[in-house]
Amino acid sequence: MVSRVSAARGWVRSRMPERRFLKADLVAAIPGAISSVPDGMASGVLAGVSPVHGLYASFAGPLFGGMQTSTKLMVITTTGASALAAGSALAEVQEAERPGALILLTLIAGAVMVAAAVLRLGRYTRFVSHSVMTGFLTGIAVNIVLGQIVDLTGATVSGSVALAKAFDLVTNPTRIDLPSLLTGLLALVLLIVLARTRLALFSALIALVVPCLIVIFFGLDSVARVADVGTIPTGIPLPQIPDLGLLSPSLIGAGFAVAAIVLVQGAGVAEASPNRDGSRSLPNQDFSAQGIGNIGSALFGGMPVGGSVGQTALNATAGARSRWGAVFSGIWMLVILVLFSGLVGKVPMPTLAAVLIFAAVGSVRPAQIASILRSGPSSVIALVTTFIATLLLPVTAAVGIGVALSILLQLNQEAVDLKVVRLRPTDDGLLEESDAPKTLASGEIVVLDVYGSLFYAGARTLQVHLPDPGDAESPEVILRLRGRTTLGATFFKVIADYADRLDRLGGRLYLSGLTPEVLDCWDADRLASQGVSLETFAATPILGESTGQAIEEAERRLVRKR
Repeated sequence: MVSRVSAARGWVRSRMPERRFLKADLVAAIPGAISSVPDGMASGVLAGVSPVHGLYASFAGPLFGGMQTSTKLMVITTTGASALAAGSALAEVQEAERPGALILLTLIAGAVMVAAAVLRLGRYTRFVSHSVMTGFLTGIAVNIVLGQIVDLTGATVSGSVALAKAFDLVTNPTRIDLPSLLTGLLALVLLIVLARTRLALFSALIALVVPCLIVIFFGLDSVARVADVGTIPTGIPLPQIPDLGLLSPSLIGAGFAVAAIVLVQGAGVAEASPNRDGSRSLPNQDFSAQGIGNIGSALFGGMPVGGSVGQTALNATAGARSRWGAVFSGIWMLVILVLFSGLVGKVPMPTLAAVLIFAAVGSVRPAQIASILRSGPSSVIALVTTFIATLLLPVTAAVGIGVALSILLQLNQEAVDLKVVRLRPTDDGLLEESDAPKTLASGEIVVLDVYGSLFYAGARTLQVHLPDPGDAESPEVILRLRGRTTLGATFFKVIADYADRLDRLGGRLYLSGLTPEVLDCWDADRLASQGVSLETFAATPILGESTGQAIEEAERRLVRKR
């Protein structure tokens, strides 16, 4: 009991702001909070709901999730990928029910993330390949650009996906509203120009304010405003309980998809922004932090959040020194909401589209794509397939395809990389490696070692590479398996068949270097029940000792035969 209390006190102390970093974190949080206004609003638009949900998420995510992160400068807030995934999941939901469904989706995603942390699934993020993730994020960026062209131009179009909507607009240019287009282009020009100046930290805010003043001054009524999308409440948002009556299997599936996207992106944030004190980021702790951030966002009417590469980089650039830089950005964001929420409704929609387009184009990494395209057929297939799936399918389906493709490519590569070599004893007692023979000779002892995975397809690849017994008499084969902790049913079937072929020729198969875990599964009872004749030798601390024992046994057997 005493140790638990001490641990709790230590946790609280580690989360308290440090006096030496307090001023730096407090000041560094201001640019992040200001930039979160356009980013949060744009994310709400991207998800197909009122921008207010993005604003609420932009204060709740950093505030609730920032206290838990192991990546100390990580900012948990709205991201383009999670917003697009949420919008894709809610596309078939009736417009009146969409806000409630979004909040419930955020809660589900948060619960899935916390469960992933409890189950310690952080290590599995490495199974999503770099090629798949690059293809997915590039597809997301292109989808955002194509989807926001409609709001940028003020046109009315039709189409089930962003690509179809953009094509409809290009083929019907008369639908473009000129004032809306000029407003959006002005915002884009401001973003591009200011990004190269000292005002870069505030460029997104300026790109909102200047066009907004022009639209109001000239009375450009044809330009859509944020207030046209939904009512913007004033004051501090109050916590609310999500409507569980909107729960559906599709919403649960979407929650898992959003969680997968957020968690993989969060792992990328940890790689891009390592802790300055040299401490390691803990994937499961970051999973939990993002989950808590989503639960907090849902309780205050927000949308899905996750570790943001852009906001985290801004947090570091502005001089944040600890996790309180992110927490303070959430507090500052809450202050902005209370003081200026009444002005949010006047922001022109084309300017938000411009912010999204600018961010999406900036997120594309041509150098990474070029590197992947030079990395071999598997990487190219992963990149192109995921990119096309993201463009043409709902984001949730694209995520599933990307994860499945990553696993398939991993298994395929492990099977392709499998190699069987021959080991020959030398005069000084060592083992010399050479190419494995294609066939076996009569009365010959062949020692084989295997490089690569023996799981599923790897076991079948081993079957192809094992020397063919042919018509040899009394062939003796020793297969070295040192370091293998598990050998599945497919491997057992392959070995059983090979051992049977050797046995019918008067030979024998020997397995050396077996761990206790493997020996427990390959005991005499199991071998006898399956009718398998082979010899097993346990691994010892001395390398090659069990293989030497197998060689001695094979030699004695050949002597008895002769």
